[in-house]
Amino acid sequence: MPIHHESHPEDVDLKPGTTKSEIVVFLYQDLDYAYTPSEIAEELDIPKGTATTTLRRLHKCGYVGRMKEGYYHGLNNREDLRRYPQSVAETEALFTTHPDNVDTPEPDLTREADEDATDDGALEAELDELEDEFDV
Repeated sequence: MPIHHESHPEDVDLKPGTTKSEIVVFLYQDLDYAYTPSEIAEELDIPKGTATTTLRRLHKCGYVGRMKEGYYHGLNNREDLRRYPQSVAETEALFTTHPDNVDTPEPDLTREADEDATDDGALEAELDELEDEFDV
């Protein structure tokens, strides 16, 4: 998935659509909560081992915090990562609302032609009335 070059933090090595990115987005959506690897795995529908390994790597890189009880959370002091979920959401919205992705019905040209014909007929009648008025 492409990223927005202005809002994507330069010093953050995350690529949207990856497990790392999904976990960061999840943890930074609400900094008031911390989660176990099992809870994150269940929420994101990924294997628990993948969640555990990825969380350890994210913690080692300083992307997420870890409590001694084994809970992981987003970090208040990482403004760049606090903006990241919004950046991903905007990028996804951009590509999911693209006109090529939206099924739009074809216009009913016959109905428009009928309406145009009616309007043309009314205009012709009005013109005839005006011409009659000026001939008097």
